[in-house]
Amino acid sequence: MRYSAVLFDLDGTLVDSIPDIAGGINAMLLEMDLPQIPAQRLSTFLGKGMDHLIWLTLAEFSKESEPSPESYDLARTLFKKHYHEQLTRTVSTVFDGVIDGLEAFKAAGCRLAIVTNKPIEFVPALIEQMGIASYFEVVVGGNTCAEKKPHPLPFLYACEQLGIAPSDALVIGDSSNDSIAARRANIDVLIVPYGYNEGKSVQTLDCDGIVSSIAEAAQWAARSDR
Repeated sequence: MRYSAVLFDLDGTLVDSIPDIAGGINAMLLEMDLPQIPAQRLSTFLGKGMDHLIWLTLAEFSKESEPSPESYDLARTLFKKHYHEQLTRTVSTVFDGVIDGLEAFKAAGCRLAIVTNKPIEFVPALIEQMGIASYFEVVVGGNTCAEKKPHPLPFLYACEQLGIAPSDALVIGDSSNDSIAARRANIDVLIVPYGYNEGKSVQTLDCDGIVSSIAEAAQWAARSDR
């Protein structure tokens, strides 16, 4: 395989995490005396990190103006509390093909990393609960670097931590945040169609291929040697 490392998005790529995220958001809303929001609607808010998720959530109830700084700060505090609690009884699951794909990449000698916009404080517990923590040498969260995806810095930082050139890496994600960041970092990128691309189709994204699963991504990467 010509790739020496693979950089994975987390939410919507490896893990179907919306059930826990929705649980945390709706517990936050309940404590703020606001109506609940269906998980499907909340899934369209994902992609640009926790702060953006909370901002869009509050904007559902203040369409005439921006959420106040006071309500935003309260919401951040409450969401972090409730999401931490939610992760102790997680109902998230890995997507079909994830374990087979990770195993195939490992067998091919690839080094693996997670690069997510989720705050780093939530990542270890989630990937441990999902049984995938041992696959990854490097984990980059949304607050690990000074910038989040779609800025290329998180991917470049992951490559630096792995000691590889960006040209030797492959990104696998589910959204424009991944495809744009990868292109800006000059890294090849595959997109899965089942994730959280802010409710939009992935068919128009600038990528090297759309694959149905992480297992298919490993097959694609193996064929790229030929």
